[in-house]
Amino acid sequence: MNSKPVNAHPMNCLDFHKLPPPGSKKKGWPWAKERTPLAISSDSPLPKVSIVTPSYNQANFLEETIRSVLLQNYPNLEYIIIDGGSNDGSVNIIRKYEPWLSYWKSEPDRGQSQAINQGWAMSTGNILAYLNSDDTYEPKAVQKVINFLREHPHVDMVYGDCNKIDEVSKVTGMCSGMPFDLKAIACGQWYIPQPSVFIRSQVIKSIGNLAENLHLVMDWMLWLHIALAGFKIVYLPQTLANFRVYKLTKTSSQFKRAGKEKLLVLDNLFQDANLPADIQLYKPQAYSNVYRVMGLCAYDQIEMPEARSHLWHSLLLDPASIKEPKVFWSLTISCLGNRLYRYLSAVWKGLRFCIRRYLKILCKNEITDLC
Repeated sequence: MNSKPVNAHPMNCLDFHKLPPPGSKKKGWPWAKERTPLAISSDSPLPKVSIVTPSYNQANFLEETIRSVLLQNYPNLEYIIIDGGSNDGSVNIIRKYEPWLSYWKSEPDRGQSQAINQGWAMSTGNILAYLNSDDTYEPKAVQKVINFLREHPHVDMVYGDCNKIDEVSKVTGMCSGMPFDLKAIACGQWYIPQPSVFIRSQVIKSIGNLAENLHLVMDWMLWLHIALAGFKIVYLPQTLANFRVYKLTKTSSQFKRAGKEKLLVLDNLFQDANLPADIQLYKPQAYSNVYRVMGLCAYDQIEMPEARSHLWHSLLLDPASIKEPKVFWSLTISCLGNRLYRYLSAVWKGLRFCIRRYLKILCKNEITDLC
């Protein structure tokens, strides 16, 4: 096992130039841009923020994640990395930044949830967060959160917006938050952007850790437990982080696994005898939304029997879902079966090619006539 003991002293604002130099091709935050000035009142003691990064074979992105945490320029920061025994060079990257880490280790574990729980268990901060090893924070994210929490001491959990970024950290979209709505969360109508979340430590001590049998939607279950326990969750309309979306995160197996995990979360939620009656009313819609997403994902992967089964299940639970055009057409086409769908797709592809070819020739002839 590779590890570094816990450092009892929190990190001070570090000098950008003391960090290992980035490669010559690395530009922008958090590579070439210096840390921003401290924009937070220090009249009273600053709460300690503990951030945990779970990692496994993410050497392509890990250093960027680490630097985005260290360069937050927050003087009371505790940063812990729990690596699952990577063999792709991740450990060498972690060692480069070891002087600025409170603790790190690299050994096999049972997955992301266990790694986060281990990190939180040894954290000593008043505010907890976790940042996956392919995501990053925006500049001054921690300062914005601490300013907000100090002004709103009744708030137990805060979240903001996230940029979507690709493999080269180019912004491709936005994961926008909205004021917290338990019905929308329970029904899966929208999801809190996880990299933007910060939680007071007493919340985790009260309700317990992440469910270690979940690996893709454990954060969703945690938000539900926090809300149902009566803790205050508030949206901060600021872009706090960057959520990386790329091909390896969008595989068919990932979608299937996430769907099964979502059903486990709903089973856990609606089998709770203490669940408020008004939340119980959302049960059909909540399950319908999960099956709808599973069906649309299967359709995109051209797995028609599975798509048809999930979409029918969604429709039976919530007939109103058929009003969504994508659901209607996906269900209709999925009834054709894989073979017929592929045949019709090939015919349509050939037809489009012929039409484009004809239009191209037509336009060329018209230009010739004009000349």
